Amino acid sequence: MSIFLLVSVAIWLSLAMAGAWAIQRSSGQSGWIDTIWSAAVGVGGVVAASFAGGDFNRRVALLIVICAWSLRLASHIGSRTTGGGEDPRYAKFIEDWGDGAAWRLFVFLQIQALAAFVLVLAVYLAAANDRPFPGAIDALAMLLAIVALGGEALSDVQLARFRKTPEAKTEVCEVGLWRYSRHPNYFFEWLFWCCWPLFASTGSIWNWLSLLAPLMMYWLLVHVSGVPPLEEHMLRSRGDKFRALQRRVNAFFPSPRKSTLPGDQQ
Repeated sequence: MSIFLLVSVAIWLSLAMAGAWAIQRSSGQSGWIDTIWSAAVGVGGVVAASFAGGDFNRRVALLIVICAWSLRLASHIGSRTTGGGEDPRYAKFIEDWGDGAAWRLFVFLQIQALAAFVLVLAVYLAAANDRPFPGAIDALAMLLAIVALGGEALSDVQLARFRKTPEAKTEVCEVGLWRYSRHPNYFFEWLFWCCWPLFASTGSIWNWLSLLAPLMMYWLLVHVSGVPPLEEHMLRSRGDKFRALQRRVNAFFPSPRKSTLPGDQQ
């Protein structure tokens, strides 16, 4: 394990999120935070995959996978931010933090840098695996990555189309994948990080650390900065319509819709 490489990546991620903080403070648009975070993880992942020292074909394949994830997510969030949309989660954080918002946001983004490091570490461990590529487990991991990237892209497109309709001002999104999960984009984002422990399997004894990526991502999305603040925002803006959605559609894992209760909106 290259300590120098990992320390260099950690410093890069910290500086990138400090830059994201400065851009948010100057522009007032929080969407740039996640845009920069996605790009920073991508750059860190590319560096990790390039210099990990594992099987060459494996490193090339994983470099392509992490680039695809980073470019898609960063461009999607960046396009949404350029269109003038503000992330309600950050807006609520900043409102709640009051006069201490600037400092608390800086600390929060450095915590995000730490979370980003956990993800890049998983990429590094997978790329450092010297098992010949591809193997059967690699094929499963690649399939998982493709499904996750496609599912997240599709759910983002479906939500973007819904937001352009007149109904979006008062209704909740239940089109396509959004009929079976209240947050399908979050589900597929978590699913993407599940592929890295598979890519890393049967390598070094340290490779079990790659499990931290999906475990951490699940915890963050479901219990911390993903579902909870966004659902709080939806309850404030949509009220009973969103409560009815909560009763008939799972929050995270896609599943068949529950029976509609009397009085629920279809």
